[in-house]
Amino acid sequence: MSLFWRVFGLNALVLGAATALLLWAPVTVSVPVLLTEAVILVGGLGVMLIANAALLRWGLAPLGRLTRLMATVDLLRPGQRLPAPGPGGGGEVTELIREFNAMLDRLEHERATSSARVLLAQESERRRIAQELHDEVGQSMTAILLVLKRAADAADEPLREELQQAQEITRGGLDEVRRLVRRLRPGVLDDLGLVSALTSLSHNFATHTGLHVVRHFDGDLPALDQQTELVLYRVAQESLTNAARHAEAGRVEVNLRRAEEAVVLEVADDGRGIEAACEGAGIRGMRERALLAGAALDLTSTPGTGTRVRLTTPVPRKS
Repeated sequence: MSLFWRVFGLNALVLGAATALLLWAPVTVSVPVLLTEAVILVGGLGVMLIANAALLRWGLAPLGRLTRLMATVDLLRPGQRLPAPGPGGGGEVTELIREFNAMLDRLEHERATSSARVLLAQESERRRIAQELHDEVGQSMTAILLVLKRAADAADEPLREELQQAQEITRGGLDEVRRLVRRLRPGVLDDLGLVSALTSLSHNFATHTGLHVVRHFDGDLPALDQQTELVLYRVAQESLTNAARHAEAGRVEVNLRRAEEAVVLEVADDGRGIEAACEGAGIRGMRERALLAGAALDLTSTPGTGTRVRLTTPVPRKS
């Protein structure tokens, strides 16, 4: 039944019921209208309007649900769909909801594809910059250290002390460059695997921030492809960074475990928490990375009780 005939039928039902009451009810209207007759007529009109509004609300309820979903849908949270009306639903409404769900399927696929291209390009650029920092800046600073050392060994006081101070400053800058290289390109992830990379990440994080980091990694994790491991590593890295910069936390837990046909990463802190409406670029970036691996990202946070980030990544099926 089309929407037009659906609305027409609902109104016809109400008007037919009102006509039947007028035909068979012992009600008469005199001229001039008496007060009791006016009260009965106005009351009947009110009942008819209420019944009509209730029936229309029921009949147009699918459109209201569609409007609310259109206002709140987020492509970074895939899977939000509206169930099609049952056999009693209007034909146009059912078709509209079906087409809207199909449109969401296309948009989510296109968003995931475009995000994958962007993230892969970012990783390629990170690797290039990390390689240049290592080869050019790192080697140049190492050469400067050697020159300063030779000059300090041959110099007299107080010039020797100043050269040694310059050595320490240069050495500190070289350590910072190496730390940036590790953040840009997690070489340990390629060489030793995900668990070793997360262990190194959490250890370096605790060293540089002073936060207490607790690690729990299962030993029977399934084999994951390189892209999925990179997504897990980057989400853990961003979660730790958020805990250090924004959460005002003192303790962070990093868990990596197997759950049936999935690998679950959890990063929880005891900081001040965040508001759901305050998700910034970092969290949205994590959601985009989750789409890249076909994973589900859940963020649980209550102000004053800390934040928990959970990434559930499906295990690739063996062919």
